[in-house]
Amino acid sequence: MINERIESLRREMEKRHMDIYMVPTADFHESEYVGEYFKARRFITGFTGSAGVAVITKTESGLWTDGRYFIQAANQLKNSEVKLYKMGVEGVPTVEEFIEEKLPENGCLGFDGRVVNTAQGQKLESIVKDKNGTMKVEEDLIDSIWEDRPSLSKEPAWLLDERYAGESVISKMTRVREEMKKAGADTHVLTSLDDIAWLFNIRGNDATHFPIVLSFVILTLKDAEFFVNEEVLSEEIRKTFAEYGVTIRKYEEIYDAVKAFSANSHVWIDCNKVNYRIKNSIPEGVEIINRSNPTLLMKAVKNKTEIENIRKAHVKDGVAFTKYMYWLKTNVGKIPMTEITTSDYLEDRRKEQENFLDLSFDTISAYQANGAMMHYSATKESCAELKPEGFLLVDSGAHYLEGSTDITRTMALGPITEKQKEYFTIVLRSNLNLAAAKFLYGCSGLNLDILSRGPLWDLGLDYRCGTGHGIGYLLNVHEAPNGFRWKHVPERNDGAVLEAGMVTTDEPGVYLEGEFGIRTENELICVEDEKNEYGQFMSFETVTYAPIDLDAVDPEAMTKKERKLLNDYHKMVYEKISPYLEEEEKEWLKKYTREI
Repeated sequence: MINERIESLRREMEKRHMDIYMVPTADFHESEYVGEYFKARRFITGFTGSAGVAVITKTESGLWTDGRYFIQAANQLKNSEVKLYKMGVEGVPTVEEFIEEKLPENGCLGFDGRVVNTAQGQKLESIVKDKNGTMKVEEDLIDSIWEDRPSLSKEPAWLLDERYAGESVISKMTRVREEMKKAGADTHVLTSLDDIAWLFNIRGNDATHFPIVLSFVILTLKDAEFFVNEEVLSEEIRKTFAEYGVTIRKYEEIYDAVKAFSANSHVWIDCNKVNYRIKNSIPEGVEIINRSNPTLLMKAVKNKTEIENIRKAHVKDGVAFTKYMYWLKTNVGKIPMTEITTSDYLEDRRKEQENFLDLSFDTISAYQANGAMMHYSATKESCAELKPEGFLLVDSGAHYLEGSTDITRTMALGPITEKQKEYFTIVLRSNLNLAAAKFLYGCSGLNLDILSRGPLWDLGLDYRCGTGHGIGYLLNVHEAPNGFRWKHVPERNDGAVLEAGMVTTDEPGVYLEGEFGIRTENELICVEDEKNEYGQFMSFETVTYAPIDLDAVDPEAMTKKERKLLNDYHKMVYEKISPYLEEEEKEWLKKYTREI
């Protein structure tokens, strides 16, 4: 089927005299997770992961994806002509290098300019220019061959009350306008959906588990325009936005709106976010101020209301997960269980919590060897039956009105090997050491990553992803610009200075293909610590409350300090969670949070 689709695409390419066609994983807003309408790369390759780029030539087709998906992609591509290119691996060309090599002199490169950001579009433009070639970016060729393509999402939008957001829309727009003045901008084009949702305190459901509204914003020093599918807005929202001074316009009118900018305008855009067609629609002569959106940092630094709500959300989530873990470990081997049925049980426990809205991403429930695939997704074909032995890795989370959560626990379902216990304990030590960091203000996650990765590097081990990512407030579960990573990866944009109020995950792991995967993940709030003659020190508050499976821990492999860190964490978990449990669950939790 995939090979047939590729041949259909090649016929469309031939009609337009295209030599290469590129299909990224993107919507019109450079979102990490996209709605069903935008899953063109999945359609043309069969690879279902959230990140990847397909490139089709007249004779070859390739898929580029990162280390989270190497195993999954290899499995999903094996029955097609699509070749896997492992991003970041030595000797593997980048997408741009591949296109540069394969594009013939005077050749033509095609892509939909709405799903490629300006920065990448300009890189490709330069490559094509050097080959004396041309680019065709006005058509979505996948649309011409995708007969049963889902329609563009138009789910109802809703407003997030200030008791959860902690700041009014007027205040947020004022702050953004102040930053515009400092930058010399009179106009700001905002296209990233999480930034728009944050700015306007609006949420929706236009991508699975990603509560955003498909929209664009043009903000001037006096006015604001909101480009959106109008039918998703209630009368209440229209009235409220009118009070804010926000004009509602049709979603697709953004391109004509930017064409109307006057030649003496000074327009702030983020070329890593604004799509190539929007940028190319801005008239010649307009001064472009290319900077990260001012909302990026504002959104990442949670206010006091948001932080207090986040703590409440994690208590709810901790109760749900603890009830699930109790049920799992006391019933495995006694009743039938699979990766999917246990995942459903966990979702049901979350749904019982007040103000639950949705999962924050598709739950990863991965038994034994399946756990070695970082972003494994159980299907009817792959779903494993759980046995009272080995490891089950569960990475999951939820959206509540009080915030979003992301937690991973690896649990022993019965006897495990010495190797599994050794690696579980190393991952635990990695997690605890990072969470206990005390550091001077000015550090980024690049400075601190070694605290987590060090115990694994000592054994010549590593994991092919960052150690942690920022988390949005009732938004996307991966949020820039904060994160933990050992090297700079420009496209991830997670190397910012760690500010008080930022929330970042701490999730080291071990992934051994064909054997098992281990990950332990908590969320950390960055807080101010002591201040002295050396400067302002910072530290972390752990806000994920759920037991770490003591059945898999080797206390002898931990230092005295590390055992104390674990004991202190488990004491906090018991105090936070036990008041919400039944008596049997409470006794179980007492055992699984005991001192070691």
